[in-house]
Amino acid sequence: MMERNPILITGAGGQVGGVSRVMVDMLLEQGQSVRAFVRRDDERAQLLREAGAEVFVGDLLKIADAAAALKGVRRIYFSITPQPYYTDALTVMAAAARAKGDIEVFVNMSNYEQSYMTLEKLTTPEEERRSWLGGLVVDWSPQQRAHWVSEQVLDWSGLPTVNVRPTVFAETAILTWMLPQEPLRNGELRLPFCDQRLAPIAVHDVAEVCVRILVDPAPHISKSYALTGPELKDMYGFAEDYAAALGRQVVYIPQDVEAWNETYIDETALAEALGDVAGARHVAAHLRTQTRLIAGGRYDVVTNQLESLLGRPPRTMRWALQNNARLRELAVAPSD
Repeated sequence: MMERNPILITGAGGQVGGVSRVMVDMLLEQGQSVRAFVRRDDERAQLLREAGAEVFVGDLLKIADAAAALKGVRRIYFSITPQPYYTDALTVMAAAARAKGDIEVFVNMSNYEQSYMTLEKLTTPEEERRSWLGGLVVDWSPQQRAHWVSEQVLDWSGLPTVNVRPTVFAETAILTWMLPQEPLRNGELRLPFCDQRLAPIAVHDVAEVCVRILVDPAPHISKSYALTGPELKDMYGFAEDYAAALGRQVVYIPQDVEAWNETYIDETALAEALGDVAGARHVAAHLRTQTRLIAGGRYDVVTNQLESLLGRPPRTMRWALQNNARLRELAVAPSD
């Protein structure tokens, strides 16, 4: 069904290949009207205009900007880059949407952890919480906490909400550009997960699910979808997928989780990439917690919800790696 009112997509000025940007392209290909909310009117904003989107430049922390962005809008997709003010931004958008009064769907990009980090689990005695979280962490990362609070806000708001809860992205920094690059170029996959299994999901699949919900929201209202990839494997198994993407033999070399976090999750490099020291600290804390959770077995699950929604199996980790621009750069002859 064609939606004549513009569909609001936040986070659209993020990285090319991110969920929001892929969604914009998918919706435009279907002939939908898209309003892309961006922070800066820069080259990425111009590319969105050239693709056919209406670009709204504003600040998600300002209620006036959120309200202006919602004019004529009845369907919303909310997601932004992990940051210290994530919950603030979502609350501002929810307040503006609630005041508007005619919103048909608010699609919230959450995370898989919300499927098992329930109030019951998080209020058990500390010893039990440590056991549940793999013996390594007691509390969430700040971003996981932000998603939990955001889901509560949306529930209280009464808005017609759908929570999309993907597991670890196949394209996540931990599995791509934060990997030790020189060892990988030479056929060594160095990650701190040993024999723990996970089922990473492709960005493209998450984007397609969100688009499906936005185009026909009625069947999905008040639901939460836990999405995973199709294959539950450990790093020894995924080494074969990296080998296929790089065109050379790859072996998995287990690493200590805390040593890996200390060495490769570099706040200075993140600050340069994000242009924000506080944001870099926030993202680093999230990524370090995520590696501990993976190493503790908290992502050892595969669901069929994506296949039920799209009528096809999820794309594999191998597909995602073979279509990853950062890894394609490494698909050259090993260093001497």
